[in-house]
Amino acid sequence: MRDTRLTIVKRAVQEIKDGMNVNLGIGMPTLVANEIPQDFNVLLQSENGLLGIGPYPIDGQEDPDLINAGKETITTVPGSSFFDSAESFAMIRGGHIDLAILGGMEVSENGDLANWMIPGKMVKGMGGAMDLVNGAKRVVVIMEHVNKHGESKIKKECTLPLTGKQVVHRLITDLAVFDFTPNGMVLIETASGVSVEEVKQQTEATFTVSELLTEVR
Repeated sequence: MRDTRLTIVKRAVQEIKDGMNVNLGIGMPTLVANEIPQDFNVLLQSENGLLGIGPYPIDGQEDPDLINAGKETITTVPGSSFFDSAESFAMIRGGHIDLAILGGMEVSENGDLANWMIPGKMVKGMGGAMDLVNGAKRVVVIMEHVNKHGESKIKKECTLPLTGKQVVHRLITDLAVFDFTPNGMVLIETASGVSVEEVKQQTEATFTVSELLTEVR
């Protein structure tokens, strides 16, 4: 894992509290599973019908029948439960998921999220993201601050098809952490060695700076 991704993942783990039911989105969010403290009683849910995902399996011990929503091989924890997709989405839509940690392609200053489609390039289908951003009690998005061309992924308005409008509670990138409040987007943390000015230079969206601004732990 690249250092920037590891930084994001380790910060995302701090969003998880003991006793939560958590859904980890496809991609970088799945890496969070390996970083959850072992003394936490956390159940990870997957849209394809599993509550109780464990860490990634050791090489050579993969079970092809045990996969997550991204079709990656996984393990289970004691007490895990298997069910069909209807039951899985009833959990999500019924508000039984405490936290969803999702990847993002773009996030707007209003908390809009685009993470399922790049027209003409990536069209995999919407998956469960549209349900998660509306059904989970809290939505945290993790992504790199800029794309491979150096362009900000945090926009005034999303240019890609939306997953949901005003659904993001917190955004974690390799440079900063933002909250989305009734008063707009607020910078609450900066990564180690990153200045507020650098965050402003790399962010298209407009935001305010919290009076309690701290450095990511």
